[in-house]
Amino acid sequence: MNAQQIAIGEIMQLNPDPDITSNAMFCACLFVITEPKPWGAQGYVQGLGANGERGGQAHYRARWEEMEPTGGRAEWVPA
Repeated sequence: MNAQQIAIGEIMQLNPDPDITSNAMFCACLFVITEPKPWGAQGYVQGLGANGERGGQAHYRARWEEMEPTGGRAEWVPA
């Protein structure tokens, strides 16, 4: 996989193995691509809100070996 093969809004899943995904808090999360890069991609995991308020995005930089395509695409990608 390379940067030309993924698109903004594409949904990947981060590897559940903490020996592969460098930040264990992101293991197995669905990851929305915001910027393909030669080394992988920048993107985010959507966080839950609290007390009736919406959540925010937890941004992450994933290397190719950390993520797998799901075949899905996010319709709305926050700016």
